[in-house]
Amino acid sequence: MNEAGQMQAFRHLATSVSLAALLFCAVGIAQAQPAPAPAVPAPAAAPSQDNPAADTVDAIRARGRLLCGVSPSTPGFAAQEGRAGWRGLDVDYCRAVASAILGDPAKVQFVPMPAADRFEMLRRGSVDILARNTTWTLDRDTTEGVLFVGVTFYDGQGFLVRRDRGVTRVQQLDGATVCVEAGTTSERHLSDHARSARLRITAVPARSAEAARAAFVGQQCDALTADTGSLAGFMAQQGSNGSRYAILFEVISKEPLGPAVRENDQRLLRIARWTHFVMLAGEELGLDSAAVAELQGGAAQNLVTANPEVLALFGRAGRSGEVLGLDADWGARVLRQVGNYREVWERNIGPLGVQRGLNLLWNQGGLHYAPPLR
Repeated sequence: MNEAGQMQAFRHLATSVSLAALLFCAVGIAQAQPAPAPAVPAPAAAPSQDNPAADTVDAIRARGRLLCGVSPSTPGFAAQEGRAGWRGLDVDYCRAVASAILGDPAKVQFVPMPAADRFEMLRRGSVDILARNTTWTLDRDTTEGVLFVGVTFYDGQGFLVRRDRGVTRVQQLDGATVCVEAGTTSERHLSDHARSARLRITAVPARSAEAARAAFVGQQCDALTADTGSLAGFMAQQGSNGSRYAILFEVISKEPLGPAVRENDQRLLRIARWTHFVMLAGEELGLDSAAVAELQGGAAQNLVTANPEVLALFGRAGRSGEVLGLDADWGARVLRQVGNYREVWERNIGPLGVQRGLNLLWNQGGLHYAPPLR
């Protein structure tokens, strides 16, 4: 990414952090009132909701499980792996939310969702939260009746090609056919880039990511385009055959991926957002699952000299549990049961050979940044 792109990404992140901090303060003020704040009505232009619960957090607790919408098969983000069940960065994020709300990361039901239907399924209440490697855009944020929780993965759209074709630059795809999943930002960016770069590219849309990959393997197109994380996952899925392919080093878009909830789900939004921030803070503070378990299992004096951020995670300082409607040590539990962001990355994305890059913490040269937990 060039210097101007980095500055733009940092400005976007700073705005997100400021808004998150303001929301956190607003929750504290609302909880201090004797009566709960009235529900925020959805804008008149927002899409209708068929069966959403009046309060999703209460519905999750009554049901005893979180309904999480995920990709049917995107290694590294969400995929079923035999007896191991669901695995991936998005999968672990939903497990962390379940840990925060229900006290048990296993209390999640994963619902595979096609890209074209994901927002409609979320709006009508088929799932409580959408964690389907989805790009946060202005159009989606304002017209789909959803609210994005934050950015859990900074990505960019790239191209996968066959090594034996000798293609090393996107410009060499002039005259090529490119497989792409229909109804995604990838399809739109492909058209926009071809026009701006004056490339004669013919898109070959497919109903699903799996269909697009199958078409590419079947040589129905010259290249496959998607977020680079997804492309890396696909290559890893191919085993030894993955060496036949290469991801071009150029990306043609910014793809900030993150979970989303329904537009009127402010309570779940705050819990989901701060669950992500807790995982980032855990990495920054050097608190992984083993360290948290050791502190929780040791003598009380182990925390006497801890800094305020650590004390807040363990419920010894601040009011995060109270204002979010959770128990006092919910943050420490999330870290112990699921892990911090580094652990989740190394468990799911690291094996794909993807470097963290922009997904490093802010103090390591990346974009991830957790607001204060106090």
